[in-house]
Amino acid sequence: MSPVEVADGVLVATSAIDVTTSTLLLRGDETLLVDPAWRPSELEALADLLDERGLGVTAGFSTHAHHDHLLWHPRFGDVPRWASPRTAELVVTERTGLLEQMGPGWPDELLALFAQVTAVGGPRLPEAWAEVELVVHNGHAPGHTALWLPERGVLLAGDMLSDVELPLPFWPDDLPAYLGGLEALAPYVARAAVLVPGHGHPTSNPMSRLDADRRYLDDVLTRGDSADERIGNPDMADHHAHLQRLVLS
Repeated sequence: MSPVEVADGVLVATSAIDVTTSTLLLRGDETLLVDPAWRPSELEALADLLDERGLGVTAGFSTHAHHDHLLWHPRFGDVPRWASPRTAELVVTERTGLLEQMGPGWPDELLALFAQVTAVGGPRLPEAWAEVELVVHNGHAPGHTALWLPERGVLLAGDMLSDVELPLPFWPDDLPAYLGGLEALAPYVARAAVLVPGHGHPTSNPMSRLDADRRYLDDVLTRGDSADERIGNPDMADHHAHLQRLVLS
């Protein structure tokens, strides 16, 4: 899980599970930690990395209310952990189901910190991280949020624009909302030098990701099928079939 610096002061670590990314945004010796994941050992490794580099976590951010994006470790510290207002609502109303999705064997100290996020409703993050713009939409999950770093030309896209996952209009299975999410992200994608997905690999060609998702969805909507290579990735055939049923319903 060795991190890669994809832009100045933007480190991305990739989990062995679902190609899940954790992003560390650095400024001096301070860190904004976005979607840390996934195994307890990997969270521990992130904490080790921070200690080795003399970095302190000053805030965290969860891009949406899915269990693999709501994790934390006590060594990251008792700092603000932000999310969109809708995400903050969902982690309360859906907490039981989210914890069930975590599966067995998680240490109590990590479960106690799970999904402890506070709503932030402005167009930017508060306090010292006000340089970070928030792009909130309802694609993939209600209140899903991308983080735009204009000074660094980096878009942290959450679970959108992946090279390993298909477009996934999860609950409430709102395909129009997903299409709206892509359109909300489009102006930022056009300006970005680097895009970091929540699952998959960072890219220096962000428009290719947007084009691929638009093409896939257009194919399914107009022809009922697609030749997108991502369908062959783990679990994606089932998601593709689900989308086909959704379109036909």
